[in-house]
Amino acid sequence: MNCIAVDDESLALDLLVDNIQQIPYLKLVKRCKNAFEAMDALRNEQVDLMFLDIQMPGITGVQLLQGLSYSPMVIFITAYDQYALEGFNLDVVDYLLKPVSFERFLKATNKAYELFSLRKQEVKPAIENDYFFVHADYSLVKIKMSEIVYVEGLKDYLKIYLAGQSRPVVTRMTMKSLEENLPVSQFVRVHRSYIVALDKIDCIRNQKIKIGEVFIPISEHYSEAFLSKINLSKIE
Repeated sequence: MNCIAVDDESLALDLLVDNIQQIPYLKLVKRCKNAFEAMDALRNEQVDLMFLDIQMPGITGVQLLQGLSYSPMVIFITAYDQYALEGFNLDVVDYLLKPVSFERFLKATNKAYELFSLRKQEVKPAIENDYFFVHADYSLVKIKMSEIVYVEGLKDYLKIYLAGQSRPVVTRMTMKSLEENLPVSQFVRVHRSYIVALDKIDCIRNQKIKIGEVFIPISEHYSEAFLSKINLSKIE
């Protein structure tokens, strides 16, 4: 995996680089002393994983991540524990507190590598045919996009709920990968754990979506984009 290391403290950056260089599946493509250098690296390099400090002058690691339209996998490495919830909301792979032991660092990178390998193995949806296949129950199961009601994410697994079926299809796939391959005119992410089909929504009330007898929460992080999407769909 190609990675970049971002930290404004020279000693911390040196230690981070040294840890990276000891792991055979990591390739350091850039060391960055601030968020601006990181943004430049993300524009000019193929980056799969970013090791990111939070408290940096100018733009913090959280602000950097929030401002990116697309970001690689991220592992926060910081001396402050108060940003853990923010990291969770931003879907970071792990949150490491300094000083970080090599064993803890290795555990975090192994987690990132498993996600990276998983994404490489995923079957991409055949958008033009309105269906795709997923691995489930030791088989390749055909999923028609027109039948998807909503999708629930559980760590590295997805539950795909289909119209007319009482049990979801459970497959090993990431929410981000599926979201990137679903038609944006038909589906919207409303929560870090939920994607819904726009045409299956019955009503919206108190920051929740009602689909049949199911209530799906709308998180603050996705609320603005969701409201924009449904307003556009009304106009169309």
